[in-house]
Amino acid sequence: MDKLKKFGLMEKIVHELEDLKNSQQAIIAKLTKIEVDNIDLGDKRLEKDLPDMHQRVSENLDTIAAILEDFANQTASYSDSNNIAALKEQEALGK
Repeated sequence: MDKLKKFGLMEKIVHELEDLKNSQQAIIAKLTKIEVDNIDLGDKRLEKDLPDMHQRVSENLDTIAAILEDFANQTASYSDSNNIAALKEQEALGK
């Protein structure tokens, strides 16, 4: 795989990880809303299961955030070490 293609794939993965992180944050917000609404409702099943669900999603979010940070740093490092900006410029001039 050439350097530009590899970098493009790395950037795509960074964006997908960002989307995944945003999705997990949205799920946490929805779970929190349900938990708050259930304070008045008092459904026993929701009281039992929602805190565990919230915890698991929060742990997933932490993992995703750590992976995203590491992979974004790896992508930036790859860009720097392979002079991706210059390669993109050369490619643009060649077309």
